[in-house]
Amino acid sequence: MTRFFVGVTGGSGHAYTDRLVRALVQCGHDVDISVTSAGAKVMRHELGVDPGDSGELLARDPALWLGPEIAQRVRAFRSDAVEAPPSSGTSLTGGVILCPCSMGTLARVSVGFSSNLVERAADVALKEGKRLLIVPRETPLSIVHLENMLRLARLGAIVLPAMPGFYHSPRSMDDLVNHVVGKILDRLGVENQVGARWKGLPRPDEDGGLGQEAEERIRE
Repeated sequence: MTRFFVGVTGGSGHAYTDRLVRALVQCGHDVDISVTSAGAKVMRHELGVDPGDSGELLARDPALWLGPEIAQRVRAFRSDAVEAPPSSGTSLTGGVILCPCSMGTLARVSVGFSSNLVERAADVALKEGKRLLIVPRETPLSIVHLENMLRLARLGAIVLPAMPGFYHSPRSMDDLVNHVVGKILDRLGVENQVGARWKGLPRPDEDGGLGQEAEERIRE
């Protein structure tokens, strides 16, 4: 069992966050969560969940978002709770994931400026040599954005943009979300069956098409 920290910011793409937290718990791990003030606004809009302006409602009861079963393995903290365990290098964590990561948060983390618990947890991961995985969700990317990502990559962070593939023949939005979340879990070293895995192109059928069996193989 490993404990991971998930920082939720004001970037769009909270469907990835929701699936990631649930997947980590379902894979047998514990999760710490903190939602920034901008992240709270996006969470209300995209997930229909009100965590409170600084995440205070979620901190009192993570089940408001995740339900009672998942919430048993989750600790939630206000974004201004800089005294929380994840802000210390002595806290044991398998990694820090910022998902989604706004360009503002990315910029501050890249220069070591910590204005809330999410940014502090990322800073701790860098200074302690622990996994820091950034999931930016923005387009187009300016030179400033790209330079900040390059700086973080050089510092040892994993930059994993929310860019789902289509080679696995997705049939729903869930398929696209799972594709990205599966990649996140892979980079964290978490065994999972969340995303579709490529198994090569199957042989075509007699009519030259892939056929139902072949299409199912691609989606496995």
